[in-house]
Amino acid sequence: MALIGYARVSTQDQDTALQLDALSKAGCTVVFQEKASGASRRGRHELTRCLASLQKGDVLVVYKIDRIARSLFDLLAMLRQLEGVGATIKSVTEPLDTTNSMGVFVVQILGAVAQLERSMIRERSIAGQIAARARGRMPGRLRALSATDEAALVAEYQQGGITQAGLALKYEVSTSVVKRALYRVRQPR
Repeated sequence: MALIGYARVSTQDQDTALQLDALSKAGCTVVFQEKASGASRRGRHELTRCLASLQKGDVLVVYKIDRIARSLFDLLAMLRQLEGVGATIKSVTEPLDTTNSMGVFVVQILGAVAQLERSMIRERSIAGQIAARARGRMPGRLRALSATDEAALVAEYQQGGITQAGLALKYEVSTSVVKRALYRVRQPR
């Protein structure tokens, strides 16, 4: 039986030190860590490696359950995967122990609460954006091109003879900006 730790932060400027200290104190012999969004399992390569390394009897230790699963659906899938290899999960900061049915129930409840909290945060964010729009403020980044420059860029592309990369160089923007401008012309609002 090995204690395998997993630590994750969402952005590059965040630090895993707090999680690593807690996992070390919990007795983890191996710790996988990464800086990646938890919105989806894609892109969380260390989590994939961590799960692949688990063997029968191992305990996956996390600082908080939301470091490993962002929704109840994801959490249940993770529990099934752990059960399939004969491993369990434990949280350092929450009273979780999936070696018994009551522990699995607690994990499911905490996963549902975490999902509810994320949904409430999202609703508040959307409400804030709507309020900002009502006050005349547009959330998000400013467009790289003015409406006039964007129209000129699109007209040049439609005339032919210049590539998207060429337009990006000419207008000193990324090719993504060019592609979005061309997409808006094809998909009018």
